[in-house]
Amino acid sequence: MDTQIEISSEPLKTQACIDWVMSPQCGGIDIFIGTVRNATNGKNVVKLEFEAYEPMAIKEMEKIAEQAFKKWQVQKILVHHRTGILEIGDIPVIIAVASAHRDAAFDACRYIINTLKQTVPIWKKEIFEDGEVWVAAHP
Repeated sequence: MDTQIEISSEPLKTQACIDWVMSPQCGGIDIFIGTVRNATNGKNVVKLEFEAYEPMAIKEMEKIAEQAFKKWQVQKILVHHRTGILEIGDIPVIIAVASAHRDAAFDACRYIINTLKQTVPIWKKEIFEDGEVWVAAHP
């Protein structure tokens, strides 16, 4: 299994992620890039804050990658998540999956982001003009 799993307080580097997942054996690369949007449920978002229990989060992301390797014929999986305070347009998460064929890459990438949001101990605080709220608090 060829994986790169990271949590960082530094800005994520999209091109470096793409470069890492590239492979001559892979004809399909699917990349999910999550960005901080400016509104949620009709409320203006000023910024987001992400916190993680890093040892457990890394372990859980590795487990998700292992599951994806078992379910689909993929060659490389990258999962990077950012912590700290992020402004509108910043990138909190990048997932990249490479496979010989596109369907496996698409399916694995969707599975990874959906499972990550459900099971990985990363918490998001939405900061609005008139207050803040923790969302997606899981495990």
